[in-house]
Amino acid sequence: MTAATVRLLNASYEPMGRVSFQQAMKMLWRRVAIVEEALDGRSVGPHPWPTVIRLVRYVAQKWLYRPAGWHRGGVFLRDGHRCAYCGRKATTLDHVVPRSRGGGWTWTNVVSACWECNGRKADRTPEEAGMPLRHATPYVPLVVELVRARAVA
Repeated sequence: MTAATVRLLNASYEPMGRVSFQQAMKMLWRRVAIVEEALDGRSVGPHPWPTVIRLVRYVAQKWLYRPAGWHRGGVFLRDGHRCAYCGRKATTLDHVVPRSRGGGWTWTNVVSACWECNGRKADRTPEEAGMPLRHATPYVPLVVELVRARAVA
């Protein structure tokens, strides 16, 4: 989290993402949000310096429960920044079915991997390489799963 952003929670305490400090202050002045966490000893007018704010009224977020669009960062978030083969910190992406064999850039074919496992698996399937996936088969996450994973990271 950068100093210029403030975490935003829904009225039900669900994470909704981040907003700029300026936007957070506007929300506080309009009384659509309240401060949940603040920096000690600092204030802006009558409000404490916010690090986390919560909306006063619940906002239905139907768009959060749709399948997420594929992107590299989303794969790392979905897999918890862990290698799908050994569990160490992931530094790259790997195609379960190699691209040379028709595997594409899709949620169900790409997993996060460490450099060593990616090189060891090379141009083979996990079964051929004797490297089973540590977690369930890759899946298409919902937008809300990625937002929650980003809020924790």
